[in-house]
Amino acid sequence: MATYVDRVLEPGESVRYRTTVSWIVYIPSGMLAAIALAALLVGVNYPDRDRLFWFVATISAMIAMCNFAYAWFRRWTTEIAVTDRRVILKRGFIRRATMEMNLAKVESVDVDQTLSGRLFNYGNVTIRGTGSSFEILRTIDAPLKLRSTVTAG
Repeated sequence: MATYVDRVLEPGESVRYRTTVSWIVYIPSGMLAAIALAALLVGVNYPDRDRLFWFVATISAMIAMCNFAYAWFRRWTTEIAVTDRRVILKRGFIRRATMEMNLAKVESVDVDQTLSGRLFNYGNVTIRGTGSSFEILRTIDAPLKLRSTVTAG
């Protein structure tokens, strides 16, 4: 099955760069899963309080699974591409939001990275077009590469 970007390419247009939401969105799920595992292990070692630890482990595991499913779905349904003519963004599955901006209309591309963003290569990218239009792309993988690809066009 072709991706959204592949379906909307115009004749002769080619993709120069593709990216999506960073893998960092899975970290809260991993932390909650670690809490669930720790509560389970502590509950096994303290049988007099095992109900409390089982409860904490169960709730933490359920929240971790829901958070993981949301993060996976967000990554799966977000497409960002820079072609030789435009920037294409698609978010969502049933309720889809798309943005396309001609490269000639891009005024500036701002990258905002925290310390952890610099370490793990993710950040927020703001693409400003002529006039007042702009789009903020949050938690994007390799934001500096995206910026350099957009500004080089």
